[in-house]
Amino acid sequence: MTKCTNMWRGGMQYIIGVDGGGSQTCAVLVDNQGRVLGIGRSGSANHQTVGLSKALKSIRTAIRSALAQAKVKSDAVTYVQYCLAGADREKDFEKLRIGLSSLPYRSWGVVSDAWEGLRAGTEDNVGVSVVCGTGTNAIGRDPLGNQVQVGGFGYPFGDAAGGSFLAVEAFRAAVRDWEGRGTPTDLTKRVPNLLALPDMEAVFNHFLDTEAHIPLDLALVVHEAATAGDLVSQQLLATMGRELGWAAIAVLDRLGHWEGLAEIPVILVGSVFQKGRSPFLLEAMAGTVQSRFAKARLKVLDVAPVYGAVLLGWDHEMIAPARQLKDELVQWEDWK
Repeated sequence: MTKCTNMWRGGMQYIIGVDGGGSQTCAVLVDNQGRVLGIGRSGSANHQTVGLSKALKSIRTAIRSALAQAKVKSDAVTYVQYCLAGADREKDFEKLRIGLSSLPYRSWGVVSDAWEGLRAGTEDNVGVSVVCGTGTNAIGRDPLGNQVQVGGFGYPFGDAAGGSFLAVEAFRAAVRDWEGRGTPTDLTKRVPNLLALPDMEAVFNHFLDTEAHIPLDLALVVHEAATAGDLVSQQLLATMGRELGWAAIAVLDRLGHWEGLAEIPVILVGSVFQKGRSPFLLEAMAGTVQSRFAKARLKVLDVAPVYGAVLLGWDHEMIAPARQLKDELVQWEDWK
């Protein structure tokens, strides 16, 4: 966690929460009474995948949009809480400190985007948060305040979940079926349809000839096919659910000190959880986690993740949370 702090305090306080993910960035400007004054959107803010310059551009664009909507100037902002994908190791924070210091905000803090999920989904900021959006990671804080992160560095480093991973698995399953070396799946029809190509042979040659990237939207195709009864898609989601369950177990094992809790909250955040809500994934994940930690209670976050970023900003400024803020962001349809 990195913070740049100024002791300025005024009557009206403006807090900005920034949820910077692997696909998009959302900035929300609120006042200390809990009113949402402005919301801005832009592209990826993960410096590990798009580079620091593009990540900062996304952050800057989203915040400027929120400020313009609210008609608030940047020098009136009390505090900015950045919750960013790719904010994982000290080397990440060294880069981000330099980059974020170039933005015109006197006081700010930066943490991994997983922490906003835990803060948004719990009252005391204790438990586990598992992210499954474009990528994945898992974090936790135990009752003694100990913290740990598991994953977040991609497939070569042990991750096997996230929208990008699921899209590749869907592509592979379709190719294998088409070539006759995999289980029959409806994905061999759905993948070409998404790509506006006639069949899998055209898909195969297109990607070899152009070196195009496998589109993230194939993750949506898996959900649709699973709902329609495709067994391969259902298995892909269940397998990913078990993988996410083991990530949560790793966090719980490495922390401990859960004995005094009646329930252990495991907050699920990110588009695959919050928009996909696949029963095949969620049931497999719950079964995996609860096989080791019976007190674990999985909860899909019911509000935009940026809500947690705002709460962390309020915590820093010692502002009591206002219920109306969550109500406003729950009703904000754009995140669903």
